[in-house]
Amino acid sequence: MSETAKEPRKGEFQPYRKTLRALCVVFAVYLLLLLFGLPQKWTAAQFVAHEESVEVVEVGETLDSDQGVEETIVEDFEIDASLDRNEDAKELAEKLNGEERPIPPQWTAIPFVALLLCIAVLPLVPATEHWWESNLHRFLVAAVLGLISLGYYAFLCDFPIDLHWPGHKVVDPSSGPLAMAGTVFTNAILGEYVSFIVLLFSLFSITGGVRISGDLKASPIVNTAILAIGALLASFVGTTGAAMLLIRLLLDTNKERKYKIHTIVFFIFCVCNVGGCLLPIGDPPLFLGYLRGVAFLWTFHLFAEWLFVCGVLLAMYYFLDRFVYYPKETGLDKAIDAVDRKPLQIRGLFPNFFCLLGVVLGVMFLDPGQEFLSLFGLKTGWRPPMFLRECFQLLMVAISFRFGSNEIRKENDFNFSAILEVAALFFGIFICMQAPLQILNAKGAQIAETVDRYGSKIMLNEPKEFFWISGSLSSVLDNAPTYVVFFETARSASEGELADAIETGDLETAEKIEAALTEGKESAGVRIPLALLVAVSLGSVFMGAMTYIGNGPNFMVKAIAEQSGVKMPSFFGYMGYSVCLLLPVLILMTIIFL
Repeated sequence: MSETAKEPRKGEFQPYRKTLRALCVVFAVYLLLLLFGLPQKWTAAQFVAHEESVEVVEVGETLDSDQGVEETIVEDFEIDASLDRNEDAKELAEKLNGEERPIPPQWTAIPFVALLLCIAVLPLVPATEHWWESNLHRFLVAAVLGLISLGYYAFLCDFPIDLHWPGHKVVDPSSGPLAMAGTVFTNAILGEYVSFIVLLFSLFSITGGVRISGDLKASPIVNTAILAIGALLASFVGTTGAAMLLIRLLLDTNKERKYKIHTIVFFIFCVCNVGGCLLPIGDPPLFLGYLRGVAFLWTFHLFAEWLFVCGVLLAMYYFLDRFVYYPKETGLDKAIDAVDRKPLQIRGLFPNFFCLLGVVLGVMFLDPGQEFLSLFGLKTGWRPPMFLRECFQLLMVAISFRFGSNEIRKENDFNFSAILEVAALFFGIFICMQAPLQILNAKGAQIAETVDRYGSKIMLNEPKEFFWISGSLSSVLDNAPTYVVFFETARSASEGELADAIETGDLETAEKIEAALTEGKESAGVRIPLALLVAVSLGSVFMGAMTYIGNGPNFMVKAIAEQSGVKMPSFFGYMGYSVCLLLPVLILMTIIFL
């Protein structure tokens, strides 16, 4: 009898032993790399060397002639001295940043467009509908299209490209096809994809061990309350974390209702996107901005826009559900819903609450781009080695699996299918988008030059263009890397205009631009006009909700809803909802706030 009683306990962690073993292998490999000092070297190559090359030029100081400017400086500003000391940087400036900056031909965007079409069309075609349900098949499609993109850089690209991981280096076609393709692959996967997917995986896995259960009355006011709570949580546990915590409660509550697709769509709007703009942990674009120097708490400056858009969407949902969809439900369905009730319960907070907190603290304090505890103004002299932050997040996942309740995960129907779908598709997306992003980078520079020709008013006081351009592209290019492009475009446009004003002796204009840049430096931690930083941040976060691929959690919620029997709209069907419901709200927001 005692042996029988022990049997369930003995196999309690059996379903996740492979996961724990895989995580242990990752930890062992990383420890080995630390012993050889590689992560420390990568950190120094990417961050320390750059900061040592930055010189602060004082008021009234004259730049040397070999720096290309012989004008008196109006205010303090930073000059990247590596442009003179580093031959690679000089080569990059000459070959990649000139007026005739070489870019990939437009046809190189075909693999990316083809991947989007596969995501949109293959689930709708009867011959491929079931084939596409396999994550292996999704990965094969993404990998093949990614290889086509890499093939262009390996055999057809005739201009040098910038390797930006772990440190800066210009790779010339003479280096060989493997070096060219490897550069693009490294930039996409090691430079961007790994941090992106590890954060999503960590939040997804940990929240999968928390069960917010209950079968509440599926009324408009209850659904609105769930959406509101999710929108508030999204900034503090991430859009992925908030979505995974509440989507099952929302699905259980509405299982008796026939009209619930609009509820899931509004959940994607509010919880998976708009709600996550108050902290860098909330949404991947803001996380990348934090990695580029934006102060951790600066995003609270977006509170008014967050409150407005969330408030309007919640009000819109309530009235739509109350007066359009809820009256369509049959009396029998309403009666079953009224009888079949379960009280609200929250289980699995230990150890998962502390693991979620650990992920947040890891993002805050283990940034290799900043000294440890610099958030509190302390000078510790130690930078976390590269990928220590990601390993710490995975450690929180291991603790969650090892000490969390396996029964709760079973009740949640937890599995890795949804995150594997995101990982498979975004692996290809991050590679295929490299060529379109290079084109966009060049076009962004042209936009900045056009703004400069027509005066600084548009750039400094009219951020609507940056909101709509960055937002529109975020909806189809994934909002995280698109945010980076326009973040850098806004910063370089401002710095470029400052340099032109100094060179031409227009001190009045230079003072105006420098004042805007200094204001951004003091409050946001970066030299960028605040109006542009606000516009790019809002555009990338809010308009990531326009399509399924605009933000990682969108796909996860879609996958979980479909696993629960909800027939979600197709790629273009979802866009019909976002264009009709979300787009007018964003237009109204730009009129009021931007």
